[in-house]
Amino acid sequence: MNLLYEGKAKKVFAADEPDKCVVCYKDDATAFNGQKKGAIEGKGAFNNKITNFFMGMLESHGVRTHYIKELSDRETLVTKVEIIPLEVIVRNIAAGSLAKRLGLAEGAALACTVLEFCYKSDELGDPLLNEYHIAALKLASPEELEAIKTAAFKINGLLTNYLEAVGILLVDFKLEFGRFKGEILLADEISPDTCRFWDAQTHEKLDKDRFRRDMENVRKGYEEISGRLGL
Repeated sequence: MNLLYEGKAKKVFAADEPDKCVVCYKDDATAFNGQKKGAIEGKGAFNNKITNFFMGMLESHGVRTHYIKELSDRETLVTKVEIIPLEVIVRNIAAGSLAKRLGLAEGAALACTVLEFCYKSDELGDPLLNEYHIAALKLASPEELEAIKTAAFKINGLLTNYLEAVGILLVDFKLEFGRFKGEILLADEISPDTCRFWDAQTHEKLDKDRFRRDMENVRKGYEEISGRLGL
């Protein structure tokens, strides 16, 4: 297959049809904008199946996504979108960079869900943006941004409710969106690479923070999330 793009965690290949492509998930793991690198055995297969599960669930509740069908343990056919260069971060509990920036204890309750935007640029370190920056840089139109915000809050509600039922707290997560024939579609992935998942009782980390923080059994989080989803 013709390689179109290779990122830190995935490769994207051309498909037979021009408006589709194939995403292949890698075992490579990175953190801190690529400063820390490694690999987690089986991570690609876990993330592929977890992402496809969530994408299918969201589609069933009216959220439009780029997901078409799973091709193999690591490969998925998706709609070829024009990615909007924004990382859309939804935060339900204080953790990570939010806790550091605002001087909050990790795990502190937030009075409301926080929505943040970052400019998708490894070279610049993915800086925080507000809606004026987005307009000034012409990254998304006001209508597109409103559609993204509406989708992000809907996705948060659906994921939070589903995960609560299997004993998982959705602490925060990153979304990406793309354009396709005038429509905004959810793209990229929803996995332990892009979400903070905590056990609801113990607050044990079940995501890539295990890699970031040099914890034992890094693979455990991926296995645990997959198991609780019945995959």
